[in-house]
Amino acid sequence: MRSIWRTLDRELTRDVALVCVADGLVGVSYGAIAVSSGFPLWAPMLLSVLVFAGASQFMLVGIIAGGGNPLAAVVAGLLVNARHLPFGFAIGDVFGSKWAARVAGSHLMIDESVAFALGQRDSGRRRAAYWACGAGLFIAWNAGCVAGAFAGTAISDTAAFGLDAAFPAVLLALVLPSLRERATRLPVTVGVVVALVATPFLPAGLPVLLALAGVLVGVAAKEPKTQEGAR
Repeated sequence: MRSIWRTLDRELTRDVALVCVADGLVGVSYGAIAVSSGFPLWAPMLLSVLVFAGASQFMLVGIIAGGGNPLAAVVAGLLVNARHLPFGFAIGDVFGSKWAARVAGSHLMIDESVAFALGQRDSGRRRAAYWACGAGLFIAWNAGCVAGAFAGTAISDTAAFGLDAAFPAVLLALVLPSLRERATRLPVTVGVVVALVATPFLPAGLPVLLALAGVLVGVAAKEPKTQEGAR
């Protein structure tokens, strides 16, 4: 572990620290929203330790708090985290060969830790960036969740503080750069339209699942181009 911290330079350490602070603040909003929505104090804390996936955690809380089926919430969370499968293939070398390290490394696999790892050129820096970011975010997220959960017991309306908008704002910030690509805009637009149209008529959680139709549209749009290229 010492070799990991020695590999980090000042710039990389600063970038990881900034991401940890930002995610910690989002963790505060998650804990506060969960508890103020009726979840017991321990629930968001346990989810943060065992699941450690912000998007899935917010989605589960939002769907159940909105009266949706818990099964739909679980399915939606699993679909959101399906992106971890290609992540594992892309950065599997950073985990090492020991079984315990691979289990721990897989648990720390989130968008930010993967992005930092892929942004490094040599294997040593990839490993250092991944573990530093993953471990730092795990601590920051859970600390923020605990603080937010206790704050949620005293906050009756999280919307009044703007906490309910924190995570959507972070997701939007992550998505916007990818919308510069024309191939991405079509499936995203279709998914958004489907979800918005279905929301007034379907139980909470189902519109999110139906929004996956955008992925099918994106795949269908790419197939003709692939066939043309093969010719």
